[in-house]
Amino acid sequence: MEFGLNESQEILRDSARQFFAGECPMSEVRRLMETDTAFEQTLWTKLAEQGYTGITFPEAVGGAGLGCVELILLMEEAGRALLPGPFFSTVALAGSIFQSIGAAAQRKEYLAAIARGEARGTVAFLEREASWNPTDLRIVAKNDKLTGEKLFATDAAVADWILVAAQNGVFVVRKEAPGLRVTPMLGMDLTRKLYKVQFENTPADQLGELSAISKGLDIATVALCAEAVGGMQRVLDLSVEYAKTRKQFGKPIGMFQAVQHQCADMYLETESTRSAVYYAAWALQHESPDAAAAVSIAKLYTSDASRTVGNRAIQIHGGMGFTWENDIHLYYRRAKSSETMFGDATFHRERLATLVIDAAVTSAQHA
Repeated sequence: MEFGLNESQEILRDSARQFFAGECPMSEVRRLMETDTAFEQTLWTKLAEQGYTGITFPEAVGGAGLGCVELILLMEEAGRALLPGPFFSTVALAGSIFQSIGAAAQRKEYLAAIARGEARGTVAFLEREASWNPTDLRIVAKNDKLTGEKLFATDAAVADWILVAAQNGVFVVRKEAPGLRVTPMLGMDLTRKLYKVQFENTPADQLGELSAISKGLDIATVALCAEAVGGMQRVLDLSVEYAKTRKQFGKPIGMFQAVQHQCADMYLETESTRSAVYYAAWALQHESPDAAAAVSIAKLYTSDASRTVGNRAIQIHGGMGFTWENDIHLYYRRAKSSETMFGDATFHRERLATLVIDAAVTSAQHA
């Protein structure tokens, strides 16, 4: 395993940081989050021109053909910029599932359109009283038609296709399909809109078996964690800068030991999370036997650490951290929203325990 980035990966990271700083400053983030969908075609086109919308897709469909490590480097920079809109939903989530379970013809149709910037997608997974465990799903497709309801589908209003997880498979529903209804839901993160998706005898094309969805979800989970790392780093940077300039009793508050301890703890949480996320991405890319466990470790740590870093940042900023004008609370909203997506820390601790027990049982059976 390489513990450092190679030259091309460093170039990707640095160029992405420059791109997001220039094309998506906080003024633009705030403008887009006030819109109904937090989406703008101009920015999406620029993302496609950079090759970001097809970063992990095969070259045969117009993608860059890069791996999971490159994806998380890009998502980390997107998280640092608090990128609004459907980039995560389309590329990291729907794209990963299309790529992992779709047939060759389906991948060519859907992934090529995403890579060119001509289409967007998302995934409708959660249902009422259901977790991120596929065994909790209740919707069943009958005669390639869906009836039921999904909740908390990200960016569904601007998606050309919605991947729907059902008991008997993963299905693709097109935005113009009869019986499809998309309704906004209140969400914590103002830059990533949530929707209720309802189906009434809605035609759907089967993409693949539900049992095969786990790899795509694992890639999306690590990408979400990487996005959180970028947000944590930005929150840390803002807090340190504030501690250097905010004065109390005639001296910068950064000179007080209590504030220094807060910043040191934030740094520790951020770097530890980054290490866990990078390893999980490497494990997925190289199909390591412990990849699933590494993903759960990364997600459970990220869920707790991103919340803790946000709490400490608000403490350092004092009353300023709660004001609308301060950017800290926007990153905190993203962290709280991402904390439960794909399962919170408790969910992944249980998943990790199950993986460990199953591995022990299998080992004993072969002994």
